[in-house]
Amino acid sequence: MTRLMVVALACLAFGQARAEISGDVVRIGVLNDISGLFQDTNGMGSVEAARMAAEDFAGGGKNIKVEIVYADHQNKADVGSAIARKWLEVDGVDAIVDVPNSAVGLAINSLLRDTPMTFLASSTASSDLTGKACSPNTIQWVNDVWATGNATAAAMMGRGGDSWYFLTVNFALGQGIEAEATKYIENHGGKVVGSSKHPLNMSDFASLLLQAQGSGAKVIGLANSGGDTVNAVKQASEFDIRQSGQSLVAFLVFVNDVHGMGLKVAQGLQLLEAFYWDMNDDTRSFAKRFAARPGMNGKMPSGNHAGVYASTLAYLNAVAATGSDDAKDVVPQMKKFKVKDKLFGDVTIRQDGRVIHPMYLFEVKKPEESKYPYDYYKLISIVPGDQAFRPMAEGGCALIR
Repeated sequence: MTRLMVVALACLAFGQARAEISGDVVRIGVLNDISGLFQDTNGMGSVEAARMAAEDFAGGGKNIKVEIVYADHQNKADVGSAIARKWLEVDGVDAIVDVPNSAVGLAINSLLRDTPMTFLASSTASSDLTGKACSPNTIQWVNDVWATGNATAAAMMGRGGDSWYFLTVNFALGQGIEAEATKYIENHGGKVVGSSKHPLNMSDFASLLLQAQGSGAKVIGLANSGGDTVNAVKQASEFDIRQSGQSLVAFLVFVNDVHGMGLKVAQGLQLLEAFYWDMNDDTRSFAKRFAARPGMNGKMPSGNHAGVYASTLAYLNAVAATGSDDAKDVVPQMKKFKVKDKLFGDVTIRQDGRVIHPMYLFEVKKPEESKYPYDYYKLISIVPGDQAFRPMAEGGCALIR
């Protein structure tokens, strides 16, 4: 046997050893808030969305076994990190998906860097995931604070909303949204007249809303999410804020939040979404299947649920294509992704891990405009993907393989 043949066979053997499914099963861990303020927009709905993706993957034509596990991070970075570390070092989990709460997501992102595990940050909104915290293990789907802050502020400025007051959750998510929106507003001739911070899981917004109302700002921006946004909108209705001429904008809200508020309270609310269940036949088909899943009881999926499904399925397809569940094989394969996604439209994945897709500005319908359950939004404008997200830094992410 010639030396060249020996080298070739050795390289082939190395490639086969490297490209394999660890433990003969692909384990995907859904990590989110199951019992707290994100339980409606994520929670067990995200677990069902991941299970749907595994079922639709159906082994990828290669009889690949898939197992879905899940855990509650309780909106605590230390709890989330402990779960992720156990999944990585003990339980053989190959990818983590979902992770609402930017503090938890950033901790997971740091922990998984340069490990075999992939981070599918489908609900982590921090733009740092494709900026200063960029990791070769991470793909970020659905939304981020740059898109939320800039696109929403631009839409309201275009409607004459040139003075703002923020109600901001004192957490990485809210701080990031307010910072991005403020930068856009001030760079385009508007002004921010004030801001009030509140802790996560706030119940009483009365004093903050009175300050916002008294500021005279044309727009009151809710830089929070989940139950905090729901409580703030409900209490704003009690103070007749919109009736007095001020616009109320929720930077990060989902259809399940609107359902919890009710149209009488939420009507007229402006919001930006990446997914709406009633956009077209494909989104409606997915939503009806989701609503029929165990425990969903007819609930329509949020954008975060859709993101869990889409990112999990894309990950599994990359596993099938590479024959490996190692992040150093799977993530580069995912970055070749360029399709017409059934839930998010025209989709590409940049070299910094940011998934590019359109975003949509909606207004919540009046009760009399809604014709059937969860018929809550009317489309105001479409933000193309190349405008919706922060441009990639020159050279992309320095950590990219």
